[in-house]
Amino acid sequence: MPMKNLKQVIVIRRDLKMGKGKLAVQAAHAAVSAYVEAQRVVPALAREWLLQGQKKIAVRVDSEEELIEVYRKAVAENLPVALIEDAGLTQLPPGTKTAVGIGPAEAERIDRITGKLKLL
Repeated sequence: MPMKNLKQVIVIRRDLKMGKGKLAVQAAHAAVSAYVEAQRVVPALAREWLLQGQKKIAVRVDSEEELIEVYRKAVAENLPVALIEDAGLTQLPPGTKTAVGIGPAEAERIDRITGKLKLL
């Protein structure tokens, strides 16, 4: 059986002008949260992705509306997905939507949603 081409995509809002450290933390939240969701719904696939080296891509959107649209499309495609809302302890107001993590899942499925977004 051929190995599946698996990846995870992290989508970050650039309009928030987060500092580099804050951006890195939000991306990490998205990656971990989406992986936890994948473990819950597709555990064998999540395990395979780990063994493949955990391929990740980081892309950007320029608004909350774009971020929510990506999230809704991922939900509609039944992909493991997580929408990250900031706790509001440092740079952003509580509840600010900062990032979305999608996958791990088959790259082709994720690319249908994120393939046209620019790299972070």
